[in-house]
Amino acid sequence: MINDSYYRRRFVISGIAVAVVLVYIIRLFYLQIIDQSTKGQADNNALVKQTIYPSRGLIYDRNGELLVFNQPIYEITMTMREMGKDWDTTAFCRCLNISREEFDERLAEIKDRRKNRGYSKYTPQVFMGQLKKEDIATLQEELFFFPGIQIQKRTLRDYTYNAAAHVLGSVGEVSQADIEHDAYYTRGDYSGRDGLERTYEEQLRGEKGVEILMRDSKGRIQGSYQNGALDETAKAGTDITITIDIQLQLLAEELLAGKIGSAVAIEPKTGEILALVSNPAWNPKVLVGKERNKNYNMLLNDPTKPLYNRATQATYPPGSTFKTIQALVCLEEKAITPNTLYPCSGPGSTPIKCTHHHGSPVALDKAIEQSCNPYFWCAFRDFMQKGNDNGDIHPRYDLWRKDVMSFGLGQKFTDTDLSEQSSGTIPSSAFYDRSYGKAGWKAITIRSLSIGQGEILVTPLQLANQAATIANEGFYITPHLNKADSMRIHRHNLDIEKRHFEVVKDGMHRVMKYGTGRWYPIEGVETAGKTGTAQNPHGRDHAIFIGFGPIEDPQIAVAVVVENAGFGATWACPVASMMMEQYLTGEVKRSDLRKRIGSAVLNESVKKW
Repeated sequence: MINDSYYRRRFVISGIAVAVVLVYIIRLFYLQIIDQSTKGQADNNALVKQTIYPSRGLIYDRNGELLVFNQPIYEITMTMREMGKDWDTTAFCRCLNISREEFDERLAEIKDRRKNRGYSKYTPQVFMGQLKKEDIATLQEELFFFPGIQIQKRTLRDYTYNAAAHVLGSVGEVSQADIEHDAYYTRGDYSGRDGLERTYEEQLRGEKGVEILMRDSKGRIQGSYQNGALDETAKAGTDITITIDIQLQLLAEELLAGKIGSAVAIEPKTGEILALVSNPAWNPKVLVGKERNKNYNMLLNDPTKPLYNRATQATYPPGSTFKTIQALVCLEEKAITPNTLYPCSGPGSTPIKCTHHHGSPVALDKAIEQSCNPYFWCAFRDFMQKGNDNGDIHPRYDLWRKDVMSFGLGQKFTDTDLSEQSSGTIPSSAFYDRSYGKAGWKAITIRSLSIGQGEILVTPLQLANQAATIANEGFYITPHLNKADSMRIHRHNLDIEKRHFEVVKDGMHRVMKYGTGRWYPIEGVETAGKTGTAQNPHGRDHAIFIGFGPIEDPQIAVAVVVENAGFGATWACPVASMMMEQYLTGEVKRSDLRKRIGSAVLNESVKKW
C-alpha cells in the first residue's frame, strides 16, 4: 500500500513547482509587456540617440553684407560604460596632443555631479569641444581602438569683419543655470552670451534633431535604426538682418582707434541704428574656439574695460549739447522767445562765465551758435521763476524735468532690442531736497544744470536719440537694431511745438557755418550740430558732439564722445562729420583729416585686440 503521507507530499511539491513557474511567467510578462522601463534600458544598450545640432542663423547688415556665419567644428564625447578596463588612455592623449593630467582633470569634471548634474555612465558626455578638423585628424584615423568615443560635428561662429563686437555679441557654452531655465539645453550646448546673439538666441539657435543608431553586443555602431524612420531632422536657425551699415561702422571704429570713447548713428525717421561703436573693443574672432575662456578673462582684466559698452552704458555730463534741449523747453514753456536778449560779459560773466567774448546782448540763434553759457543760465533762471510767486521751486522744476525726460533722457529705452543700457540721470526734486533741505535750494543752487553740467548724466545712445528728435522736429522712434522689426508703432511724440524746433535747428546750422563746427564742412551737404566740452572731475574734459544732416531732409543723426580729449570741436566733431559724409555720399573725400584723426593716439593704454 502506498504511504499516504508521501503520496500527498508529491502533490504539494508539484504544486510548489507549478507556482514558481507561474510566478516567473507572470514576472516576465510584467517586465516585457507591462513595465516599459526595462525595455528602455535594453534600448539604451542597443540604440544610440545622437543629437544633430542645427546651423545657427546668419547675420547680415542693412545692405545685405554677411557679417556672421558658421564654420564646422567637432566635439569628442565619451560613454564611460563602453570604455572598458583595457582602454588605452596614453594613446588617446597622444592622438589629441594633451597630457595625462589634462585628461584626468576633464574626466573628473565630467563625473562631478555638482558641475554636471546630468552625468550618467550610460550616456555620451562631452570631453572636448570646439575642435577644428586638424585637431581631431589623428583620433579619427584610430577611432576604432577607442570604444565609447564619438566625434560629433558642430558649428562655430565666424566673422567677415573685425568690427561691431559689442553689437553682435558672442556665443559660449551654457551654464548650469541656463540648463535649469530652458529644457532646450544640455551640458556642452552653446548659446548667445551677449549682444544680438543673446537677444535673438531663440530665433538664431534653430531646433535640434535626433539620429538613432543601432549597435551590436560589443557596442559598435551598425547603422541607422529602422532606416532612419524615427530620426528627427534639425532645423537651422533663422537669419536676421540688422540695421547697422558695416562700412559706416568700420569707419567709426577706425577714427576712434587709439582713443577711449563711442559713437552712435541713427536714421531719424525710423530709429534704426546705423552704427554703434564703443572703443576699446576686440576682434570678434578672439571669443570663439578653444581660446574663448582665456581671451575672455584677458578682456575682463584689461584696465581699459573693452567689454564695457560705452555707447549704451557709459554716462557723461552732456555739456553744451544740452543747450539745445534747454532752449526747446524754455521756448515751449514761454520762459523765452527766439528774440529774447540776455547780456554776456564773456569770461567776466557771473554767476556762470562764458568761455569767450562774442558780443552782447545775444538772442537764441546766436547763443546756440556761440554756445553762450550766460544766456542759457538766464533762460533757466527765468523758467524757474516764471509764475513762482510763493518761492516754491518744486512745481517749476518738476515741469522742467518732465519736459527734459521726454527726449528719452534719464531712463532706459524699454521697448528696444538693446539689452545693455544705463538710464543716466536727470535728478529729481527729492534728490535736491535730500541734499539741501526742501526750502534750501533755488535756481542758482542748481545753475550748472542750465549748461548740461552738475548732476545730469546721459549715455551716447541718448545723445544720438536727442539729435534724431531735433532732426524730426518733435518725435523719435525707439532706437533698435533688428531691421525686420516694425518699430514705427514705438513712436514717442514730445509736447513741444514744431516751430520751436525750427529755431533750434537754425541755431545748430549756424554752429556748423560760423561756430565751433565750421572747420568741418561736408561738400554739397548742409548739416546741423552742437559741440560740447563736458567737465570731468577725474581728469581732462570729455569731447562731445551731436549733429544731423542734411538739414532739409535728415538721413542720419550722430553722437560722438571721446573721453579725456578736451574740446568737442577738436575731436568729436570731425569724427561725426566724416561719419555723416560717409553715409550721405558713400565716401570720405577729406583723406588728410581721416588720416590725422584715425592715427591719433590719445590714450596709450588702449590695446588693439
